[in-house]
Amino acid sequence: MCGIAGIYNFKSNDNVLSDDIHRMISVIDYRGPDGDGVFTSGNIGLGHKRLTIIDTSERSNQPMTSQYGQQTICYNGEVYNYIEMANSLEVDNISFRTSSDTEVILEMLRKDGPKALQKFNGMFAFAYFNEDKHEFLLARDRIGIKPLYYKETEHGLIFSSEIKSILSLENFTQSSVNRSLIDSFMSLGYCPGDETLFMGIKKVPPGHYLTIEEGRVKLTKYWDITFDKTRDHGEKYYIAKTQSLFEDSVKLQLRSDVPLGVFLSGGIDSSAVVAMMSKLGVKDIKTFSVAWDYGKEFDETKYARQVSEQFKTDHTEYFMTASEFKSFLPQYIRHMDEPVTEAAAISLYYLAIKTKEKVTVVLSGEGADEVFGGYPIYKYMQLLENYKKLPELFHKIVNPVLRSLGTKFKKYADLSETTLEQSYAGVSFYDSNQKQRLYSESFHDEAHKDNVFNKLSPYYSYTEKQDVQSKMQYLDVKTWLVDDLLIKADRMSMAASLELRVPFLDHRFLELAASMPSKYRNKSYESKYILKKAMEPYLDKTILYRKKQGFPTPLAVMFQGELKEYVSDIIDSELAYSRGYFNRIEIKKLLCEHGNGQQDHHKILWQLLVLELWHREFIDTKINIKSHGIDKKKIA
Repeated sequence: MCGIAGIYNFKSNDNVLSDDIHRMISVIDYRGPDGDGVFTSGNIGLGHKRLTIIDTSERSNQPMTSQYGQQTICYNGEVYNYIEMANSLEVDNISFRTSSDTEVILEMLRKDGPKALQKFNGMFAFAYFNEDKHEFLLARDRIGIKPLYYKETEHGLIFSSEIKSILSLENFTQSSVNRSLIDSFMSLGYCPGDETLFMGIKKVPPGHYLTIEEGRVKLTKYWDITFDKTRDHGEKYYIAKTQSLFEDSVKLQLRSDVPLGVFLSGGIDSSAVVAMMSKLGVKDIKTFSVAWDYGKEFDETKYARQVSEQFKTDHTEYFMTASEFKSFLPQYIRHMDEPVTEAAAISLYYLAIKTKEKVTVVLSGEGADEVFGGYPIYKYMQLLENYKKLPELFHKIVNPVLRSLGTKFKKYADLSETTLEQSYAGVSFYDSNQKQRLYSESFHDEAHKDNVFNKLSPYYSYTEKQDVQSKMQYLDVKTWLVDDLLIKADRMSMAASLELRVPFLDHRFLELAASMPSKYRNKSYESKYILKKAMEPYLDKTILYRKKQGFPTPLAVMFQGELKEYVSDIIDSELAYSRGYFNRIEIKKLLCEHGNGQQDHHKILWQLLVLELWHREFIDTKINIKSHGIDKKKIA
């Protein structure tokens, strides 16, 4: 796991200065504290920060140039099946100077070009330059586990693992905000798709690679989820297939030359990872849990301990406090680059710092909900779709009754009068009526013009002929997973110089789910049915079939207590109102209602706080490169 950055002046052909590349990688030191490297050749420059995982010797430092030609790679991530690919290359009389996956990827690209991407199993983002043919390639893994950003300039292209590297060469101002994404952020808590809130800075989409053809940037899709449910192989088949695929995925992701551990929440997903590691013969498994000391609603440690005791792991727990949450907020905003309202990221950071004391690589259960349909909202939306099919007269009688029962029932009554495409924007969406009231009069029309559903329509178009469950899961894989959960996982683990691996996001799981009838993902309203049946031989049913809890952050409590004044000072300020987005009266109302316990507005208050802190960090002042370092304070 590493950090990459670079410049390709394909338009101007100006020489790239090594100082500029050094500046870009210096702001992401934490991604690779074990070494760095810079490669420049005329109009191209590549930079790399290294966290040593496989072949820890200096011979595997990057950027790496092939011994067989003038091909150079700058790579972040892990391609787990590198051993198998190396064996296939040796048949072609290709030998290796290292035992790293980097050199294998380099030689696969030299041999096959972009076609090699189809053979990679892993998480990756890389830049590849073939000086012999003057070919340039930026590529991102199928799911989008590793980030990759770029900006087209008058000279050519700038790219990096993190936006702040690009910002180190650019001076962004208020006018540089991509206002068309404000409604998306306020709807979801993140910005979906290939655009960012920094005007002109984009993401290489998952499953895509970027090339330069005839002096222009070209994006090519090399992978996507393909739905094919023409055959039902039966429940036993899908259970067996899940078991064998999960075993193979974990086995591949155990490849490392440094110590490994597991983030263990006590839920089925992370517990399954521990169980499979044990089945594969891993001894002395190190597990790590985090919780809040705010009661059982915010503490799953008893379940994590149960799993730890079953598999005799070396278990570590960390308990968060409100003061730690507040003190890390500025660094959280810096690390995320874009505003993302994933509050659990902050506790993940503290856990990652603690974890780094014992291991350098950690596995997690991230992605299982998206693959196997684990979110409760999927069941509710399916019921809602069934309700929509009832006669219109029934709706006219029942919906007024539902609206009279309170906010939650009113929400579903309103949603029942829209299509799925108009009502479901992802796991994290909320009541759009409240959002519309929040916008200022001057911004309302602009927000409506660029509303979130316009951004999401391409994903619904792709799944037009699929069932309701598949439509929602595809949308969440392409948006919520990649632009919220995986960004959180990457940024917070890398902030601690820790590599995080996600066995459930082996692309073969997504392909299996796309061919599996939806009835096996939620059977008799039991979410993740097939995964639970597949893990019955390994995990206690009290773990498998307990109610899903997730990992909530006690924002509602903190925003009424320790952080009440702090939140108010930030979002109810002249500086915040000067952005022109929001209605002063509505914000004061939200703060008042939440503060006195009349209504719970913590989610929207958190969004407003993150957005305002983001403006103050990145937009209001010139980027201070030194400010983006990480203060790895000792956690006792």
